[in-house]
Amino acid sequence: MSILLIARQRDMQPYKEEILKLDPNAEVEIWPDVARKERVTFAVAWKHPEGVLDRFPNLKAVSSLGAGVEHLLRDASIPEGVTLTRIVPPSLISDMSDYLVSALLNLVHHTAEFAENQRKAVWEPLLAVPKRSLTVGIMGLGEIGRQCALDIARMGFPVVGLSRTKKEIEGVETFSMEKGERGDMDAFLARTNVLVSLLPLTEQTRDIMDLTVFKKLRKPAYVINVGRGLQLVDEDLIYALHAGVLQGAVLDVFREEPLPESHPFWSNRKVVVTPHIASVSDPAETAAILLDHYKRVMSGMDPNVVVSTQRGY
Repeated sequence: MSILLIARQRDMQPYKEEILKLDPNAEVEIWPDVARKERVTFAVAWKHPEGVLDRFPNLKAVSSLGAGVEHLLRDASIPEGVTLTRIVPPSLISDMSDYLVSALLNLVHHTAEFAENQRKAVWEPLLAVPKRSLTVGIMGLGEIGRQCALDIARMGFPVVGLSRTKKEIEGVETFSMEKGERGDMDAFLARTNVLVSLLPLTEQTRDIMDLTVFKKLRKPAYVINVGRGLQLVDEDLIYALHAGVLQGAVLDVFREEPLPESHPFWSNRKVVVTPHIASVSDPAETAAILLDHYKRVMSGMDPNVVVSTQRGY
């Protein structure tokens, strides 16, 4: 029985090599070079071409290569009864936390302004923004969001959090997105200067960051999107920056990737663009988790993490 690695925008050879280091007897294939389709029982997919996963009659489970699973949930070719799973390696969490801390410290120390002043040869001392004056509001308090909230709070920033159901996190005030509790979300926004999205993409979170939300943030207000590109309404962000509703944005995920050359984010000096690199699965660390999922499935057990199609994650 074989493991299939399938992706469009990522080199899967390092993942195959790391799996074989751990289990030299494993049968691992990389799409589209599949010798015997009937032997594929476990697939690992990341932004894969949709409409191909129904070609493997003995497929039992499909794993995302990361924490995001919307690429699996929208693929109607995955047969009913196939288990969906995802992975959240420890390095995925620590890398995301490092990215957010770096973005926040760049804000505190005016990194973008100093870079612009250097291009203009302008000497303009700017004092660091007191961390205690910027409340970081994190939307999404799962495995990644929870640790990021703790790490950012330890850096001296006030932190508040928003999740589908209320969470208990030491040193972090939390709010709920439960149906009928819009007031709770408004209270969260009213406390927040720096809005961070770490939410999964669901029907409830699609387009969640719009002008209405931006207007409810404390001033000065900033946005950091490391969740999903479809959660941000691009034109609302551009307008909010132009109108002074927001003072800046850091974006690592986008509605279309790669970000088109003509997109106005590239030329907006209030926007920092990074190419979806905030947190990337490490092949060696990932291989061990994937092998564990594979062996559990082949033994008739569920993987450690089973994706709920109802919740969307």
